[in-house]
Amino acid sequence: MPNRKPDENTEYLIRGILTLQTPEECLSFFEDLCTISELTEMSRRLQAARMLSDNCVYSEIATKTGLSTATISRVNRCLKYGSEGYLTVLERLDQAERRENPRLPTDS
Repeated sequence: MPNRKPDENTEYLIRGILTLQTPEECLSFFEDLCTISELTEMSRRLQAARMLSDNCVYSEIATKTGLSTATISRVNRCLKYGSEGYLTVLERLDQAERRENPRLPTDS
């Protein structure tokens, strides 16, 4: 996907998110910004992305996340052909987990 410039409101939102410094601040902000359903849906999609990157099958992902196979398919398309947002987040979460738990096996 080509890089695109967000509109002024989206850019302001992104800049606001980047000011958050702790998980607690993020949770507070997203609880104010989103409905519980929206926040739950986003977290399920990220979980699906992680499971897809771990080569889980759609039926297992659907069972564990409650997502439809259509949504899982969309997440999979984003992983393969998207803007690499999921990939960036998953990689950074994996790196952070390895720093916190140095005894975890590496993929290399």
